[in-house]
Amino acid sequence: MGLVAELKDLVKSARERDPAAVSTLEILFTYSGVHAVINHRIAHWLYKRRVPFIPRWISQFSKFLTGIEIHPGAKIGKGFFIDHGMGVVIGETSEIGDGVTLYQGVTLGGTGKEKGKRHPTVGNNVVISAGAKVLGSIEIGNDVIIGAGAVVINSVPDRCTVVGVPGRIVKIGGEKVLSDEFHRMKLPDPVSDILSDCCARIDFLEKELKKIKKEKR
Repeated sequence: MGLVAELKDLVKSARERDPAAVSTLEILFTYSGVHAVINHRIAHWLYKRRVPFIPRWISQFSKFLTGIEIHPGAKIGKGFFIDHGMGVVIGETSEIGDGVTLYQGVTLGGTGKEKGKRHPTVGNNVVISAGAKVLGSIEIGNDVIIGAGAVVINSVPDRCTVVGVPGRIVKIGGEKVLSDEFHRMKLPDPVSDILSDCCARIDFLEKELKKIKKEKR
């Protein structure tokens, strides 16, 4: 995407998602989120071409100016919008789809346990509200809403709403999740595990008995 097309895309995203947006001039000159994304596009272009030092310098200088830290290695799609933005942190191996909106204080970070791909992959048309933390090499599906202050450490399917610490799904496709039925579906079943183990042991013993009978013959 060329510079002009990129600027048009950023302005369009701001107009669509920020009711306070007044004019193109105001968006281009006063929106720190727009400035951070422009700086990131430049830093990412240099990063992909293995230019040393300069991409990180641009990233840190942009952080100083905007309060938004985006590692040059992060992959960000079209229509990305950071509203307000102070305190936003996006890690090196983060991948962000199209039409994603982040609010202030959002972190797309690691847990310190992974190597290689250690930051989230975020789908298309996702909204991550103020102060939310999405941590680890997890996947956030398309059309997901993550509530303010949520801490998400597990992958989230498409079209879900997640709130709380730790993050839990409260809506699927706009419909409220009644009780904890959805979460129980994901819990281990100890009775089933015991039965499976017993069946495996019986199968093993039957095979051993057959071997013993053959040896006696």
